[in-house]
Amino acid sequence: MFLLSVGCAPLAVLAQNQKKLARIGFLSTFSRDAGAQRYGAFLAGMRDQGYVQGRDFLVEERYGDGDYGRISEFADELVRLKVDVIVAAPSPAIRAAQKATTRIPIVFPVTGDPVAGGFVQSLARPGGNITGLSNNSLESVGKALELVHEILPKAARVAVLADLGSSTQPQLLKSVEQAGKQIGLQVIAVPVRNKADIEPAFERLKSTNAEALLVTLAPVFSEERRRIAELAMRHRLIAVGQVPGYADAGGLMTLSQHPDASYRRAASYVDRILKGAKPADLPVEQTVLSLIINRKAADALGIVIPASILARAERIID
Repeated sequence: MFLLSVGCAPLAVLAQNQKKLARIGFLSTFSRDAGAQRYGAFLAGMRDQGYVQGRDFLVEERYGDGDYGRISEFADELVRLKVDVIVAAPSPAIRAAQKATTRIPIVFPVTGDPVAGGFVQSLARPGGNITGLSNNSLESVGKALELVHEILPKAARVAVLADLGSSTQPQLLKSVEQAGKQIGLQVIAVPVRNKADIEPAFERLKSTNAEALLVTLAPVFSEERRRIAELAMRHRLIAVGQVPGYADAGGLMTLSQHPDASYRRAASYVDRILKGAKPADLPVEQTVLSLIINRKAADALGIVIPASILARAERIID
């Protein structure tokens, strides 16, 4: 009996050490470099939940580098690898993962309106294999236009850079038009499909006589935010970006969520799913918007930001 118990002990320890590592798919439309900070925030969130990479989980990273066709291929690849959960963002990546599987849980760290986008049935009861966090970008466009109206109360036209490759853009543009009507602003959509379209889009803006610009939340605008900020300055446009980091890149104002915080928070969804929770039962969380103002950009444009707007800013860049 003694010999048997001694022989069994190493086997028990071996079985314990050979526990199954969770395999997580990380699907992004950004390039690896552009997505590095978001990926790092997600890993930090996993550490917050008590996980150690390599001991408790492995990550299969896939980056589309702006190529939505590749994103679909990568989503199919993650399904073939039989990952336990897919973390996907922004919307084109979520859409690709949604088309690739109805079985594997999908967590989105950020998206505009997941109900309008067809990702969940409702915020309270997602109802399928997808859940996560919403940045409420459809609602924030109204707030962005209100900022424009406060700065330029006599403005009549605002242009909107819109990424036609994003599935949420049609609904977003509809929300912008509705918000514009309420405050008397004509909305002019300027479509962009890829990086090469950005400078020609600003050339087309000249003929619209737009007095301000809204840079919507889309992968191509996020990666090109510095160039967009420079072009907006060159064309003397009052521009508000829904893209995180737009003001830090030289733009006038950013009204957006904290992407690092939402990616970090997404790890809590992954944790609950790995412990047996179903995405259908995990309500979608709303992220908090923050206003960042670049006063140096305002000075370069020769405008004064009203005190009422400065008071609402989380941070002012001087």
